Amino acid sequence: MQMYLPFCGIAISNAQIFAASRKEYDRSRALLEVVNDLFEEQTDLEKVVKKIMHRAQTLLKCERCSVLLLEDIESPVVKFTKSFELLSPKCSADAESSFKDSLEKSSYSDWLINNSIAELVASTGLPVNISDAYQDPRFDAEADQFSGFHIRSVLCVPIWNSNHQIIGVAQVLNRLDGKPFDDADQRLFEAFVIFCGLGINNTIMYDQVKKSWAKQSVALDVLSYHATCSKAEVDKFKAANIPLVSELAIDDIHFDDFSLDVDEMITAALRMFMELGMVQKFKIDYETLCRWLLTVRKNYRMVLYHNWRHAFNVCQLMFAMLTTAGFQEILTDTEILAVIVGCLCHDLDHRGTNNAFQAKSGSALSQLYGTSATLEHHHFNHAVMILQSEGHNIFSNLSSHQYSDLMQLLKQSILATDITLHFERRNEFFGLVSKGDYNWNVKNHRDIFRSMLMTACDLGAATKPWETSRQVAELVTSEFFEQGDRERAELKLTPSAIFDRNRKDELPRLQLEWIDNICFPLYETLVKINGKLKPMLDSVIVNRAKWDDMHQKRLPSQESNASFPTPASSPQPATECLLKT
Repeated sequence: MQMYLPFCGIAISNAQIFAASRKEYDRSRALLEVVNDLFEEQTDLEKVVKKIMHRAQTLLKCERCSVLLLEDIESPVVKFTKSFELLSPKCSADAESSFKDSLEKSSYSDWLINNSIAELVASTGLPVNISDAYQDPRFDAEADQFSGFHIRSVLCVPIWNSNHQIIGVAQVLNRLDGKPFDDADQRLFEAFVIFCGLGINNTIMYDQVKKSWAKQSVALDVLSYHATCSKAEVDKFKAANIPLVSELAIDDIHFDDFSLDVDEMITAALRMFMELGMVQKFKIDYETLCRWLLTVRKNYRMVLYHNWRHAFNVCQLMFAMLTTAGFQEILTDTEILAVIVGCLCHDLDHRGTNNAFQAKSGSALSQLYGTSATLEHHHFNHAVMILQSEGHNIFSNLSSHQYSDLMQLLKQSILATDITLHFERRNEFFGLVSKGDYNWNVKNHRDIFRSMLMTACDLGAATKPWETSRQVAELVTSEFFEQGDRERAELKLTPSAIFDRNRKDELPRLQLEWIDNICFPLYETLVKINGKLKPMLDSVIVNRAKWDDMHQKRLPSQESNASFPTPASSPQPATECLLKT
């Protein structure tokens, strides 16, 4: 036995050495595979991070892996802006179900983003390895119990970029075998995180380059299309006699959208600024105001509908609503200035194509803004660019506090014209008004109201006399048809009904759905706020009857299936294609 046991010891020792070597070999191979992953994918941050997390999770054999990125690496305040989560498929069904439930409630994600361990690692740059979470004072046991995901052990390390700045943290939770993370696990995870940092840094740099290219492309496109107005033009309007409101009829809710020529619209806009007291109250230099208005006009493209005339008509209706319904006495001067300027600028540099087209075509605008409100963000940024141009800042005499408030209100006003955002907020507004809970003194209520006003003015053609309303609808449809032609020719797509000129006979039906689902509920609610706006709702009802009559004439053998009113809580299928306009 004594002679035999040494050979057993040698065999066991060799087996242990082989197992350790095999483990190191697997880990080294995994690191090489991570390097390969980085070269394969450097354009999508989420894909890069999840590939690395998947390999780390597989090798460390843990239940969960997370990466949290800092919002501002220069800020002394630790705040995470992005988090990536990966749950091991080897977790129990109960754990997985509990985890999914916590995600739906956002409780677990909120805990991750605010947990003290991650913040500690991000602020100190030192790794934290906790073998028994509930025995560590830095661990929030109450949050863990609330999340429904029981944490036993935690390994959290900082992520560095090439400039040796912390850009986030990575953490793994709970080894599958129930043991705590050892030193070898920590060394391996830190090695993984080095590559994670490289991958994240490269992807962020790629994204910055792509956005820089998109910004340059948009800027060059804008510069090639637009120009600021000439001194002669400014002098002409500066010296001109501005007609009275009554002569221009701009206080009429049923104003004829086609009654003024392009120069008369400038003088009418000047009259609106003076009549509302904006020039005096905000000490706006008159020559600067003339120059700004002329440059705003030049920065609208010659598209069929979303042009300078549309912007002016939206502003005119806002002026008429403010003065007719007495909102001028309810809204602050800053709010009034923001919505008037917002109306004039809300479609700056519109290309005659909607947000969905920007996304489908991968345009520079979609790459630059990457949001559902692509065009609206561009319109706002374009408005800011004009204001920052020499001799165009009509807000130059405002205090820094006034200027900051005004720019925030201006941004809200322009973004409110995205009909998708309108649908996100309108139910709250409708509910407040129907229950009698609307309060002018509550900031959120006022914000929603201004947003609804912007939409009401943007869609105001539905409230105009029939001939004007029909003419505008045909212009909108013609612009849509041009987009549909581009979708078919450039993107090889079959356009939706409203964009397909081959289905132009469906216009009356689509207009009925547009009025029932969007226009009627909005104007009906505004009339509840102020009865003086009832002429707008009356026109909507008349126009709907006209479209219904046209629709029935196209379907002589069918009974009318359109009852009125039929306001919907959400858009109907045929209306969805309009929601991005």
